[in-house]
Amino acid sequence: MRTWFLRLAWLAGIFFAAVAALFAVAWFKAEADMARVYEVNDAPLRLAGDEAERERGAHLYRVGGCVECHGEGGRGKVFIDAGPVARVVAPNLTPAVLGTRYDTDAIGVAIRHGLDPQGRPLRIMPAGDFMNLSDADTAALAAYLQSLPDSDNDPGATEIRPLGRVLHLLGKLHLVPAAGIDHSPRRREAIAPAATAEYGAYLAQVCTGCHGADWAGQRVPGTPPELPPAANLTPHENGLAGWSEADFARALRQGLRPDGSQLHPFMPWGAYGAMTETEVSALWLHLSKLPAKPGQPKARKP
Repeated sequence: MRTWFLRLAWLAGIFFAAVAALFAVAWFKAEADMARVYEVNDAPLRLAGDEAERERGAHLYRVGGCVECHGEGGRGKVFIDAGPVARVVAPNLTPAVLGTRYDTDAIGVAIRHGLDPQGRPLRIMPAGDFMNLSDADTAALAAYLQSLPDSDNDPGATEIRPLGRVLHLLGKLHLVPAAGIDHSPRRREAIAPAATAEYGAYLAQVCTGCHGADWAGQRVPGTPPELPPAANLTPHENGLAGWSEADFARALRQGLRPDGSQLHPFMPWGAYGAMTETEVSALWLHLSKLPAKPGQPKARKP
């Protein structure tokens, strides 16, 4: 009996030592990745400085999903509190806060590279969705942010908790999106807004953070297990096969599937519903011409 207890104690000791080692490695890995400094040498953004540019920026702020994280007026908010994983906070973007550290070009770097003015990664910021945003659209978004009414709202800071650091170590949480972005300088030309698949592909980049680089759906990295995977947006039977453009528009405008059931509230259809008819048509043309991929099996409807 004594031998059995000794063996059990040894096994327990080994187990807890292994867990402690895992958390230690995860902690230092996350700290090192968040402390890395990147160099960006994009050409300076050129602001038109007119109302049309600001209005374009306001539109992008909504249909690009920025409003879903940072809130109306860019005042910032707690986006998600996932217990032991993370407390994700989208910061205040009004000039009262943002303007103290970020000029126009620094805003552009934050949007497209996910970096702060010192070149350090912004946590969780989905810059991969915006890394190909045109120079003109990036300038418009910066102009809009710089025109917002000041707010002193302080939603706090993002906290990456122990389990979140382990998930980062295992590649299951995109803690530092900047690590996967091409930071080499290049011009990003604007694509003419039109009901074309080319323009739709440009717009659809904002969908990749949730739906995956191939738009075939995935479990959104770092989200709680109770959330269903992001849907397959390819014309596969697990995705949009059988949908019409009218069905797709209804999903964006009203959050309803073709059978009338409601999309999961995590899908920000309220923001995307502000897309113009041209944008919806372009997005549909792009998605409907994608290769059909099985992706994630269809989740049960909530």
